[in-house]
Amino acid sequence: MRGVLIFDMDGVLVDVADSYRETIVQTVKRFTGRTITRDYIQGIKNRGGFNDDWALCNMVIHDFGVRAPYGEIVDYFQRLFLGDNHNGLILREKWTAQPGLFERLAREWRLAIFTGRTKDEARVTLDRCAPHLTFDPIIGNTDVENLKPAPDGILKILKLCPGMDAIYVGDNIDDGRSAHAARVPFIGVVGAENTRRAELTELFLREGARAVISSVNEIEEVLG
Repeated sequence: MRGVLIFDMDGVLVDVADSYRETIVQTVKRFTGRTITRDYIQGIKNRGGFNDDWALCNMVIHDFGVRAPYGEIVDYFQRLFLGDNHNGLILREKWTAQPGLFERLAREWRLAIFTGRTKDEARVTLDRCAPHLTFDPIIGNTDVENLKPAPDGILKILKLCPGMDAIYVGDNIDDGRSAHAARVPFIGVVGAENTRRAELTELFLREGARAVISSVNEIEEVLG
């Protein structure tokens, strides 16, 4: 094995434009009556510190002058996203990898996930979109004391994979900062549809990214 490839999930393994991002839009509208754009959301993400979508919604709602209780915001967000028995917007998520990509990677790398969502929510989408693939370990936001950009999740995976080199692959500046803090190489993913593609690419490069790719399907080209 060459090491462990650690993947962020949202925006890397799955397209969340119509799930998480749409849930943010609808949650903000529910509490404020205002409709924010995907570009607006990306601008906040690029500032760093808002890998947690609940915290992002809370900040935007409060910035618009509405003092809604945090618990109510989270509850509404989760009802939209998960629905009843996982039939909510989570079902809109699409697997981004082309057939065979992870099977080839698994011949040389151990595959792991460090995601800002809960492990249970990660499993829902993995079981639906890629039940044949093995990612081990999977570390979610309830498995760490400190969320990204803290390196806790990456460091936990390294402890579970002793003696193995690691690379982290993510699409958010907090992913890059988490990798930097953990002292592991980082590969940034910036989709062609990203309205702030140039800005995020520059942020990744400033953070010391080994490479910036437009899709996880390009990862073999930069791993060498």
